[in-house]
Amino acid sequence: MSRLQRSTKIVATLGPACSERAVLQRVLAAGVDVVRMNFSHGTAEDHLGRAELVRDVSRELGRTVGIMCDLQGPKIRIGRFDGNRITLQDGAPFILDAECKLGTQERVGLDYRELPQDVRPNDVLLLDDGRLTLFVERVIGQEIHTRVLHGGVLSNNKGINRQGGGLSAPALTAKDMTDIRTAVKMKADFLAVSFPKSGRDMYMARELMRAEGGRSQLIAKIERAEAIMPGALEDILDASDGIMVARGDLAVEVGDAAVPALQKRMIRLARERNRLTITATQMMESMIENPLPTRAEVSDVANAVLDGTDAVMLSAETAAGKYPVETVEAMSRICLEAEKSADLQLDREFLNRVFTRVDQSIAMAALFTAFHLKVKCIAALTQSGSTALWISRLNCGVPIYALTPEIATRYRLSLYRDTYPLMIPYYGEDREQLLHEAEEQLKANGAVQDGDLIVLTFGEPIGKPGGTNTMKIVKVGEHRKAS
Repeated sequence: MSRLQRSTKIVATLGPACSERAVLQRVLAAGVDVVRMNFSHGTAEDHLGRAELVRDVSRELGRTVGIMCDLQGPKIRIGRFDGNRITLQDGAPFILDAECKLGTQERVGLDYRELPQDVRPNDVLLLDDGRLTLFVERVIGQEIHTRVLHGGVLSNNKGINRQGGGLSAPALTAKDMTDIRTAVKMKADFLAVSFPKSGRDMYMARELMRAEGGRSQLIAKIERAEAIMPGALEDILDASDGIMVARGDLAVEVGDAAVPALQKRMIRLARERNRLTITATQMMESMIENPLPTRAEVSDVANAVLDGTDAVMLSAETAAGKYPVETVEAMSRICLEAEKSADLQLDREFLNRVFTRVDQSIAMAALFTAFHLKVKCIAALTQSGSTALWISRLNCGVPIYALTPEIATRYRLSLYRDTYPLMIPYYGEDREQLLHEAEEQLKANGAVQDGDLIVLTFGEPIGKPGGTNTMKIVKVGEHRKAS
């Protein structure tokens, strides 16, 4: 039961290290809740094949595993070198040349050919996640003449950031638009949009997805300095279903010391707005090569859990690492241990909250009742998943079982903190049969037993989406005795 008891969800990136069926079985069995398809690598056929394999294996294991497609976004990168790499010395001149075909010791080309129009003298450019730093001395036509501040080995296609942000590349590229069609074809549960600067970018992604017939939940990856400016983050949150705290590129643009406080702010704002959060980047990076995490990595994952994130994410650790199964197992253990010390202050969380919708008010009443009665669980009968989402935004220390007849809703719920999705048949307007089946499903999954007290939420008439208007406190087994 330890997997079911873990509140924080785990997102794992698929790649060569876990694409074989036998390894994927072990990775999913170790506790992965959502798999990430990184569209920066591989073909559409690769991703469609992996999605089919994930669904097949998760059914075989009896697991609800969601699928997230992560769009590449704009390629703000240097080009390639003659010889694959060079070494830049501190103080040396170096030219970024949009017209250069093959790089040398003196210059390199640009995949993002508009970069010369975006930078000015005295700008600082950061290459390869900030490992190398260039000072812009002048811009001549399509050439950016720089001086190396911090050198090192520079290899093909490394990323470029400008310190402080401000590059104008659009969030959605032609490749992203093609990849959205692939995501819709595989019926992805979540679609992550890279480098959005405003809610407008997210609205565009949603319109493109819906035009293709998709209904994925949209996750905005917060990785640009512009995205955390006053008002910008709120704008992006309002246009999204959730955010990813993408700490790699964000740290390069705003400075690594600023990221921990930003992480806490983003998670808090997302929860206040009933949005999802995923904390990502280098969480267990040492486990790419080693079977155990460092103490710093353990603390990093634990702090994200205590911040209230819905999910923690693994990237290269599972996509290309030597120990993908052990990494998931270690992350699960850390989450479970951190959750034991989570601070429960639900009454304080209710202060200054106003509920204007009936269904949201029922969700909050269920939370309050479950917290003070110390019931075994909350069971939310839901068509769309909204009631379960609202309940999961505040921590009451009670597991939430979301019972739904909708397959798409079941997989969407795989990312919600504290929430465990279960399928339940649709019984038309037969209220008593539905409530009886809810009890039976909870018992069959080991969530409750006869005599346990639970809180049920549902809508009447039965089966109307967005119609949750009833809360009921039930002692399991009494329904059968009464009948």
